[in-house]
Amino acid sequence: MSAATRPHAGRRRLRRTLVGMLAAAAAAVTPMLAVPATAHAAGESVQVYLTTTSDSGGRNVVKGLEQQTPLTFATGTGGSGQNVTVDENTTYQQFSGGGASFTDTAAWLMNSSGALSASTRNTVMQKLFDPVNGIGLGFLRNPMGASDLARGNYTYDDMPAGQTDPTLAHFSIAHDLADVVPLTKQARQLNPNVKVMGTPWTPPPWMKDNGAYSQGWLQSQYYAAYAQYFVKYLQAYQAQGVPIDYVTVQNEPTCCGGYPSAQWNGAGLAYFTKTNLLPALHAAGLSTKVLALDWNWDTYDSYAAPTVTDAAIRNDPNFGGLAWHGYGGDVSEQTTVHNQYPNLPAFDTEHSGGTWIANQQKEDMHNLIDYTRNWGQSWVKWSLAVDQNMGPHNGGCGTCTGLITVHNGDSRSGQVDYTIEYYTMGHLTKFVKPGAYRIASTANTSVPNVAWRNPDGSKALIAYNDTSSAQTIRANWGNENFSYPLPAGASATFTWNGTQGTGGGGTGHTGAITGYGGKCADAANASSANGTAVQLYDCNGTTAQQWTASGTTFQVLGKCLDLTSGGTANGTQAQLYDCNGSGAQQWTHGANNTLVNPQSGRCLDATGPSSANGTRLQIWDCTGAANQQWTTPAA
Repeated sequence: MSAATRPHAGRRRLRRTLVGMLAAAAAAVTPMLAVPATAHAAGESVQVYLTTTSDSGGRNVVKGLEQQTPLTFATGTGGSGQNVTVDENTTYQQFSGGGASFTDTAAWLMNSSGALSASTRNTVMQKLFDPVNGIGLGFLRNPMGASDLARGNYTYDDMPAGQTDPTLAHFSIAHDLADVVPLTKQARQLNPNVKVMGTPWTPPPWMKDNGAYSQGWLQSQYYAAYAQYFVKYLQAYQAQGVPIDYVTVQNEPTCCGGYPSAQWNGAGLAYFTKTNLLPALHAAGLSTKVLALDWNWDTYDSYAAPTVTDAAIRNDPNFGGLAWHGYGGDVSEQTTVHNQYPNLPAFDTEHSGGTWIANQQKEDMHNLIDYTRNWGQSWVKWSLAVDQNMGPHNGGCGTCTGLITVHNGDSRSGQVDYTIEYYTMGHLTKFVKPGAYRIASTANTSVPNVAWRNPDGSKALIAYNDTSSAQTIRANWGNENFSYPLPAGASATFTWNGTQGTGGGGTGHTGAITGYGGKCADAANASSANGTAVQLYDCNGTTAQQWTASGTTFQVLGKCLDLTSGGTANGTQAQLYDCNGSGAQQWTHGANNTLVNPQSGRCLDATGPSSANGTRLQIWDCTGAANQQWTTPAA
């Protein structure tokens, strides 16, 4: 966790500047979680779970995942409200899990601080990890040694000053056996689908050029020993009945002074991964996956690109993808990298709550939706728990919040607050199961949303009202729809079963749109940014040319084929834009294999006419000429 990046507005997430130290205490709310009801096919029942807060900081929970009166799908689609079309025939990445970290702070507070009775601790663990009676957390990112949320500095092989241990004879996970291991084991018993990730904040100081826990570089003569340090950690945890699914080489490389940390450059990370760590895992017969980066979107080029661009690393069976943090840069970097390496998984592995965040509920819901709409297959917060003073902490972050607050040594000692972060995480983890596929849903700025289909076929639509007034969300699914009045600033998850019918949601056929000169309709530079030019280009089978016909829209890279500024005049250019159901995004098949925009009555047209690469697409009076003839996935 980077203390340097948290409070600074210039390094916050795209579209929102969330600053200001707002000292808002989380309300002590005991979660009352209903078991998701089973829906039925034909006139499908829709279950609704709602979370609302009462303060401008989005922290004081009024309703936390409260089940509302069920809805029923009605025949037909469209109508008043914020229309969101859910199309389960269009699928994206699979879900791995959501969760947080058993930091030393969290594990100690919950297990051996004396704050919680055994009965209270078991109840808390159930509400965190049980998929039925809790929110079903499914991903733990545990520090390998001390972090900034710990009671002190330690690694698994500490030596007196001036001494070294290159054979790792003194290696031990004894520190973790007190709290982290027992709670991680209990979590896996409550939810066998829990994934566990290990991340070091620092190598043992004797391996570093400064001999300190904070900063300093790993010395090259200890690269092989450090790879074995990972192997011993994985083997020791395996022996305790806790297999580790993922590791990263370094949390936030080069950041930060004042707590356990280490300096790396991109070339060093790539070299160590390729030359030492991956071969060590192979030799030990370990299947753990190594993830690159474990830092912000704006650090990819410096710290991850040298690893990812090496095909030998990328194709290694023990290389598992990228780990992203959400403190700096733009979340769309995940899609940019995905478009370059479509088979490279993306994990969102840290974004802490904190008192510097202006509206925690808003922040969390945008993160949940934006990360996963940009190919993230996990959503992991920071510390699972802190105390009422947001500690104990070991330098670094003294303003980070957790999914729960454990009162220790104050007038409410022994009590647990379930913060808004518990409920926002629950909107995902309670209803979206590991192995679920993200499915298409219309992007909407007033009601951001994301949709999933679980392995059992059930659906979950997660939505947030990002306005100051109530909004009716109208969910179109196949040839059915339901509507729900979503209060201002409210979070909702809608769940249902059944089979998507025809119409409304569309057929979901995916493929190329081919046209003049045998060229394909293409998103320029494989960009998914709003306003990206749609052009002719040599057909190459890339994701920039894979269009999904969904009802009367065509989608590529998660955006819709759109007319600039909603124009209807000859020469209005085609672009990509967030799907919004407007007339500028509607297309029907006309005579002579044309694509007609009903709002303008004009046809999709290759400018010129020209079939050169880069020729911009536009609308023009329908002539049926060759530069207006298209073969589409739905044809």
